[in-house]
Amino acid sequence: MRIATWNVNSVRQRVDHLVAWIKETSPDICCLQELKCTEETFPRLEIEALGYNIELLGQKTFNGVAILSKYRIDDVIRGLPGDESDEQARFIEIGISTEKGALRVASIYAPNGNPLGTEKFPYKIGFLNRLIERAREHLANEEVFIFAGDYNIIPMPEDAENPAQWVNDALFQPESRAKWRELMSLGLTDAIRASNGNKQLYTFWDYQAGAWQKNNGIRIDHLLLSPLCADRLTGTWIDKHVRGWEKPSDHVPVRIDINL
Repeated sequence: MRIATWNVNSVRQRVDHLVAWIKETSPDICCLQELKCTEETFPRLEIEALGYNIELLGQKTFNGVAILSKYRIDDVIRGLPGDESDEQARFIEIGISTEKGALRVASIYAPNGNPLGTEKFPYKIGFLNRLIERAREHLANEEVFIFAGDYNIIPMPEDAENPAQWVNDALFQPESRAKWRELMSLGLTDAIRASNGNKQLYTFWDYQAGAWQKNNGIRIDHLLLSPLCADRLTGTWIDKHVRGWEKPSDHVPVRIDINL
């Protein structure tokens, strides 16, 4: 089974990119972030024509997450549990059944947290705390699950071409990285790092200052696997070439294969 995640940075503007990439890689499940559209304006027909079931949580102009699945979707949770007042569309989770067992997949668009010193950073930390609690619940039930998406966290210095550039950014703050370690300490596996020790494994290149041309990237898009899922990991890819397409997202797709 192939599972992918991609912050498309406006799905309506990049639907042609999304369709082309899907035809190229054929993921069984694809998690999308930063849709920047509502449920009503999502390009549903183009994606359904490729054989996918679609569940999404949209928001006009900002945020938005979706999951595309070739499998029938058994249940859906829209919004990260733990804060009923949170109206931002940043989390959607599905359950599917296969011949070899059940799988849960979440598409996550964690808050950026900038600028520091505003309410945006505590919101980021609070969101991550709720995500940690959600992971704990699934682990307690011994579920096979994948938390995929744009975490807006640079886990380690080697996950940035120029770490010094990010020391005053919410993505690289000690508090943000501590929450990442707390997630990992639950027993989750960072699929990309677990299968590849190389430096320069980046998933995001800013539009500014020639970041793409200089390969001045960072790794902030992650697939975290539960122990029962990590045991079945067979391959990982970062589709870096997509960043070179005309008018691309500043993120690229990341995908894994697992043998359920």
